[in-house]
Amino acid sequence: MPRQCPTDARSPPGRRLPALGAILWPGFITAALACAVFFAFVDPLRLRDISFPGHGISRGLGYTLGFFMFWGITSLSSATTWYLLRPASAQGGDDDEVPLG
Repeated sequence: MPRQCPTDARSPPGRRLPALGAILWPGFITAALACAVFFAFVDPLRLRDISFPGHGISRGLGYTLGFFMFWGITSLSSATTWYLLRPASAQGGDDDEVPLG
């Protein structure tokens, strides 16, 4: 009889919220630091003139869009790490398919 892994590939409903927090919180902190460093050297209005010259983007909107851009990128990085560190589930078969360690 094949041995089953105790964890399922899908996380149970009670584990989704902590996983979401573990993904979004480091992304938030990193995005705040990235914004502070990036906008210390780059003015959002100058960036607007280079990238979107015809749009009326204010300095505050530039900071906001930059923060959410950084937050999305860093949260994607945290989500990728979370996905790669999940335990693999055994779909059946012999012991050679079960990861070591």
